[in-house]
Amino acid sequence: MRAKKSVKQIAEKWQISERQVRDFCENGRIKGAEIINGSWQIPETAEKPVRKNRAAPPSLLEILRREDDHRIRGGIYHKVQIELTYNSNHIEGSTLTHNQTRYIFETNTILPEGKFKGVKTDDIIETANHFRCIDYIIENTNRHLTENLIKNLHFMLKNGTSDSLENWFNVGDYKKLPNEVGGLPTTPPEKVKTEMKNLLNWYNELKRPSLNKLLEFHYRFEKIHPFQDGNGRIGRLILFKECLGLGIVPFIIDDDLKLFYYRGLNNWPREKGYLKDTCLTAQDRFKTYLDYFEIPY
Repeated sequence: MRAKKSVKQIAEKWQISERQVRDFCENGRIKGAEIINGSWQIPETAEKPVRKNRAAPPSLLEILRREDDHRIRGGIYHKVQIELTYNSNHIEGSTLTHNQTRYIFETNTILPEGKFKGVKTDDIIETANHFRCIDYIIENTNRHLTENLIKNLHFMLKNGTSDSLENWFNVGDYKKLPNEVGGLPTTPPEKVKTEMKNLLNWYNELKRPSLNKLLEFHYRFEKIHPFQDGNGRIGRLILFKECLGLGIVPFIIDDDLKLFYYRGLNNWPREKGYLKDTCLTAQDRFKTYLDYFEIPY
């Protein structure tokens, strides 16, 4: 018969509390442990059970999905919808204020007549559309980045706008006409499909893209400028989606970071620190949201 040890002796051997040893015994986690004369007796050769890890707290993605599904207001999902939509649209020249953006999201209506004086109808439509784009990236975060997914985002963003009524605009598909960004040339329309396939093949072959690789993708995407309009907003939506999927704290380029953001994109081939520092600043700001809502990162 194998020698038996008391709870106290095993606790000293394993350097844990006697309460823990008794818990292991009571839950059947020590093979051969038995009660003899009212006390637990444990085989001398018994192995210490591996402690079960506590359930991991829900991820940011899980919280966003839950709050979206249950239409929870005032949480991080609500915050992301308003801040990402307002700032990304405003960078591109939207005339809607932060409060107007919030009102449209919270009520799914526009303000009474006169409150939107001077605001372009397209700005209102694109704001409502951008909310749907955010829902789309949250829903499809774990999907690989594909041409169809990116084109779907563009269709959702520009659908119903005055641009979408023009045949040359090609809403939901690659551009037909050459365009510039910041006065700089972009990929000619006839080469966009090839360049986008090359970019996506490069990105999807990465085992686990780092923040630097995400920014490399973003720079190359904006350099191609595959759509007639909306490239900046689509690019930033993709950045947010990929950060969520990779467990990287996402970020929102606030309007006051716009010039630093443009500088980073323009200088990326020569100096990658400009864009990275801007995005890290934006990431630090997003962490304050997570801290407020007590979401670990």
